[in-house]
Amino acid sequence: MQDFNLYFDLGWHHILDWKGYDHILFLLALCGVYTLSDWKRVLILVTAFTVGHSITLALSVLNVVHINTALIEFLIPVTIMITALANIFNKKPKPKAIRLKYTLALIFGLIHGMGFSNYLKSLLGKTTNIVVELLAFNLGLEFGQILIVFGVLILSFILIMIVKIKRWDWNFFLSSAIFGISFVMAAERLPAILN
Repeated sequence: MQDFNLYFDLGWHHILDWKGYDHILFLLALCGVYTLSDWKRVLILVTAFTVGHSITLALSVLNVVHINTALIEFLIPVTIMITALANIFNKKPKPKAIRLKYTLALIFGLIHGMGFSNYLKSLLGKTTNIVVELLAFNLGLEFGQILIVFGVLILSFILIMIVKIKRWDWNFFLSSAIFGISFVMAAERLPAILN
């Protein structure tokens, strides 16, 4: 149980670490355009992302899948850019666009899971029984994600419902800022995959 608690704590501390803010940016882009009243949509989106990153986190840590670390580190900000652009260009979501967003969240979760796995592999070292550690770390990540998503939904609610910022203005501001930050991240990481 001590190992479980240790890896659970490492998981949620990892996702909330400002040094690795790329995952926080993705969650902001994914959920920042919603408010508390949209919790069902957000729950489906985050679940799709969770399913994706849980699969590749497990496959990568168990050495079933091997992907170039530099490529994954480049693709993570690319997923953030695509999500931010989708928010900007999708003013009034239609059912097909919403289903596409769920599908993209799942696919992008696969990429982010491989990013998480690099960190977890470095922690596990030569451990032979990693199932409990993997489960605990993944649950810790989910706990951290829930904290971030809840915070983002409250912020959006306050700005849109109380401060009375137009929903589209908030969406455009947030998504544009996230796009700009992730574009710089991608540009900085591009040379690593070209070498």
